[in-house]
Amino acid sequence: MFKNIRADIRCVFDRDPAARNTFEVLTTYPGLHALMHHRVAHWCWTHGMKYLARLISFLSRWFTGIEIHPGAKIGTGFFIDHGMGVVIGETAEIGNNVTLYHGVTLGGTTWNKGKRHPTLKDGVVVGAGAKVLGPIEIGENGRVGSNAVVTKAVPAGATAVGIPGRIIVKNNEETEEQGRRRKAIADKIGFDAYGMTDEMPDPIARSIHNLLDHMHAVDAKIERMSSALGELGHKECTGELPELKTELDGLDGTDSCK
Repeated sequence: MFKNIRADIRCVFDRDPAARNTFEVLTTYPGLHALMHHRVAHWCWTHGMKYLARLISFLSRWFTGIEIHPGAKIGTGFFIDHGMGVVIGETAEIGNNVTLYHGVTLGGTTWNKGKRHPTLKDGVVVGAGAKVLGPIEIGENGRVGSNAVVTKAVPAGATAVGIPGRIIVKNNEETEEQGRRRKAIADKIGFDAYGMTDEMPDPIARSIHNLLDHMHAVDAKIERMSSALGELGHKECTGELPELKTELDGLDGTDSCK
């Protein structure tokens, strides 16, 4: 138990640049206080002293504003930043090096006995105000965005945002040329994508990117059709498409049949 507490103190310095020294952390960090109380309460809970465990948990909530049921299982390197309003249910399981911000709830969705609270694997980060509900699993190094409400499992390395929680996964296969091409198409039609970039892989942004890719494919196909009709002597292709504002070779949007 005391070994875990030492690891909990060390992790504060790794994740909070405002931490200055051990004495300050030990005396002024409510997240650490709540966790230290929980270590003791959990030991009592697992050794049959359940009322004492609940009493320690109750007093800890009174002094820190953080409620952790003594039955919850918490690994090493757990960090609660700020902490006020955090609630962790009885059957919650938290791995190593997990970070929670203030207002987070790891809650249940049923009154039935048994596993009813979330499992957070190693390296998970849950943003301020997020609610993770039910016996679901947040995979290793998963992320939950601030104020999200998550009721379905989150794969390892993925991020859940919004209400209800939507799973987003960064597409590392996207190339720089694709990004430039999308911007060229957006400029062509006068569309401002609300600051959405590949570094913000929201499902809405991904849908817009797919539409821009589709428009580029349609433009290219129309150009090829116009060229083929022009070679056959068809003279009806007299209109012009707006020129793309791009320096990419082969992405000129002018009609080849002028």
